[in-house]
Amino acid sequence: MADYNRSGNGQGVLFVVATPIGNLDDITLRALQVLREADLILAEDTRHTARLLQHHGIDTRSQSLHEHNERQRVDAVCERLARGERLALVSDAGTPLISDPGFVLVRALRERGHRVVPVPGPSAAIAALSVAGLPTDRFHFEGFLPARGGPRRKRLQALAGLDETLVFYESCHRIGDSLRDMAEVLGAERPAVICRELTKRHEQVVDGRLGALPDWLAADDDHRRGEFVLVVGGAPAREAELDAAALQTLEVLLEELPPKQAARLAARRHGLKARELYQAALARREGRPE
Repeated sequence: MADYNRSGNGQGVLFVVATPIGNLDDITLRALQVLREADLILAEDTRHTARLLQHHGIDTRSQSLHEHNERQRVDAVCERLARGERLALVSDAGTPLISDPGFVLVRALRERGHRVVPVPGPSAAIAALSVAGLPTDRFHFEGFLPARGGPRRKRLQALAGLDETLVFYESCHRIGDSLRDMAEVLGAERPAVICRELTKRHEQVVDGRLGALPDWLAADDDHRRGEFVLVVGGAPAREAELDAAALQTLEVLLEELPPKQAARLAARRHGLKARELYQAALARREGRPE
């Protein structure tokens, strides 16, 4: 087997290693070799990573690297790499840096001339896209939306006109609120897929319209457990083409009128459907101070 750990020039290397998102056997042979032969594994949560290492009989020492200590670890990591050590960076699940810690470290290492090597593998976003049955030629990965309702709806409005497939991560605590906000801002008829607990024992992939998915979620307490990826269809062609003039008219009308009336008048003025402007009106009103 090729020795992927060796840089060939005596310099240290940081391997960015993708790990399973659920099923512990979803890991590449190369990733196992890198983890087995590394001098140190930098893990988001060493207790979580210990289960993966134990499952595969790997006894490499690990050290925590997470959002609260990442900046403080940079100099020490650089010193190790300068001594020619081989380090591996892993997150709790999936590909590091994708809605996970590691960006600060990787950017700092590259700026200082150290070698950073990807060891590709699982990603919850890509896994969800592969089974959702929505277009994948172009997609927008959003990750986690803001936790609070107002900022969340404002961010959704910024995405409402995108015509590519949208991919979100969400926790069990906010999945219901996020789905309802998506239905309100993006439109209840948008096609969407809930991917719950991907690759795990209770995996579910459920498709429907955004307006109907909250009912599925509420039908069974188990539906709200675990980790979620939401895949949402892009804006219909007409909605994606709302021009600047129509939105400018809407902004002016919202100074004096409620959203529904402002949307109706702006739509009449620009030959659009009121529904196409109503969601934009709601989000703009939400973002205004009272």
